[in-house]
Amino acid sequence: MSTIFFTAWGYQVSILEFIASITSFIGVWLGTTGKRITWPWWALSSALYMIFFYQAALYASAVLQIVFIVAAVWGWRDWAPTGAKPGALSSRTRAWWMAATLISVTALTPVLSHLGAAATWSDAFLLVASLIAQILMVYEKIESWVLWLIVDAVGTIEYAVLGYWFTAVLYFAFTLIAILGWKRWNDTYSH
Repeated sequence: MSTIFFTAWGYQVSILEFIASITSFIGVWLGTTGKRITWPWWALSSALYMIFFYQAALYASAVLQIVFIVAAVWGWRDWAPTGAKPGALSSRTRAWWMAATLISVTALTPVLSHLGAAATWSDAFLLVASLIAQILMVYEKIESWVLWLIVDAVGTIEYAVLGYWFTAVLYFAFTLIAILGWKRWNDTYSH
């Protein structure tokens, strides 16, 4: 799957990266609608991206895909067949999650550096914040989309800096989708 599918502006897109990005886009888009069918798409794209990120020495991002697969099973099991019913976190819980994110990123960054990862603090942030955003999404919390917005913006920058342009463009699209998801879930919660 590391065979080059096409080249765009000097960047070679592998078949693996292309298929992973398309399935991921579909899964995230479906997530904005709150439809339960998002979870199988999420699991498939995560399995493909796990291989891609491992090949790129983005170890935290590769491990994160395992978390996404587990969360996809969890989300499929826990969301009602009719889909998500968004709610909000309390201020105290929100503060707890923010502190957990900062502490975890601070602890993980030197580990990734020691492993010789292609990225350290940004990949640590992507792992930790995505894990938390995914948990919040499974629990149908509006704040998941706010965190996805930040995660996707950081991912866009990280993958662009590393030269993974196709995935960087995908994460830019995810950033825009996160805004839409936040609005849709907030509107659903407000009614």
